[in-house]
Amino acid sequence: MDIKDAFIHTFNTRQGYYLYDVNTNSILKIDKNLYEYINKRKNGSSEIKEDLEEKINKMRDQGFLSSKRVEKMEHSFSSLLPYVIKNRLSSITLQVTQQCNLRCEYCVYSGSYKNRIHDDKSMSFDIAKKGIDLLIENSSESNMINIGFYGGEPLLRPDFIMQCVEYAKEQAEGQNILFHMTTNGTLLKGKIADYMAENDVQILVSLDGPEEIHDKNRKFASNGKGTFKVIMENIAELKKKHPEYVKKNISFNAVLDGTTDFHCTTKFFCEYEDIKDFRINTASVSNQYSNKEIRMKESFYIDISYERFKFLLYKLGKLDKRYASKLYETEFAKSIVSINERKNYKSVSKKEHHGGPCVPGLNRLFMDTDGTFYPCERVSELSEHMKIGNIYDGFDLDKMDKILNIGRLTEDKCRNCWAYRFCYLCAAFADNIEGLSKEKKLSNCVRVRNDIEERMKNYCMMREMGYAFNDEAAYALEGEVL
Repeated sequence: MDIKDAFIHTFNTRQGYYLYDVNTNSILKIDKNLYEYINKRKNGSSEIKEDLEEKINKMRDQGFLSSKRVEKMEHSFSSLLPYVIKNRLSSITLQVTQQCNLRCEYCVYSGSYKNRIHDDKSMSFDIAKKGIDLLIENSSESNMINIGFYGGEPLLRPDFIMQCVEYAKEQAEGQNILFHMTTNGTLLKGKIADYMAENDVQILVSLDGPEEIHDKNRKFASNGKGTFKVIMENIAELKKKHPEYVKKNISFNAVLDGTTDFHCTTKFFCEYEDIKDFRINTASVSNQYSNKEIRMKESFYIDISYERFKFLLYKLGKLDKRYASKLYETEFAKSIVSINERKNYKSVSKKEHHGGPCVPGLNRLFMDTDGTFYPCERVSELSEHMKIGNIYDGFDLDKMDKILNIGRLTEDKCRNCWAYRFCYLCAAFADNIEGLSKEKKLSNCVRVRNDIEERMKNYCMMREMGYAFNDEAAYALEGEVL
């Protein structure tokens, strides 16, 4: 077999040269001469160097450099879909209301996206009960079930949420149950906050940074004023009354607006006394369903890159923790640590699916005010092909299978893509509302491959610098296999 047919990808850091072997999912550290030779051969060079060919043959003998590709894109859960939906549901998120007391500039319901807009529709308790019953009845193999409250702004209807919590506790009959909620935080006070604390409700509060950045987008619908001070007052009061609850159950989600000062945002979350001990998640303003292209300032990207660099220095023990951005903690776990924790294989299977899609509804089932089911809360509610059933008729398994196997849409490209194991494109990235678009899905591929290569480079760089990942021992091959 010629090396040009091998299913591999090469890359280098400042200190090392690497080969990613797709079949075994291994990253191999190789010397510069072999690296350059493999790249030349992959690009069509006919020059043969016997000493390097000997090294290549040794690698083949050890199970690397296979040319084997996936023959058919098929998710491993396809045949199990009816069973897992019947027995392993673990979560449902209830759209409490489509109303909101804020009008955030970047909100997916603001009218700037291919999605519904804010409305006065609210979920009836009868529909909520049916959703909770469905979760309980179809979760016999789940160790814990999760019930979430979403909007709009769910705390516009606190009595409804309390009804749902009490009903679920009554019906679950000893089953472990966790409640969670996403809120803008402006109504998280008084008896409402006390009830959340008494029932250990996990709460994700939207907070974008310091006052001038947060208030740029997150404003009250009634008067157009910013919400920062109100949220801070509510959190301070909650901490005072329920400190242990807050420490355990409250976290923040910061939407990173690329037109603002990222350095100012990260400094706030690291240094602001009332915030610095909280868990922080981040999300970016999305182009996914946007009616217009969202552009970010060049300085924003520069600042992000700098903060990532500082965080890596902190992990390597070369920078004090107080200088490391908390906004990169989750990303570090999702990117570099995920490379370290990848599984090893003997080879690709005949039937596999690229990374990305989860089983629709299994872990993040979303039910709107009318009782319609969606794979999660991140897809557009205008997309007919994202409506995977409803509370009256049950699940549409054909639609779910199509969403689960979105790789079939781009099978010829995916089966030859070196990054397919790490791909994170699900059906939402192919959704143009009218249908699932092959062209739209493929338009994301270059960005994804570049991102995955960057993750691998950072991982290898940290290994070079002596960072101790908690992984199994590497073994030797032209240096080592990482």
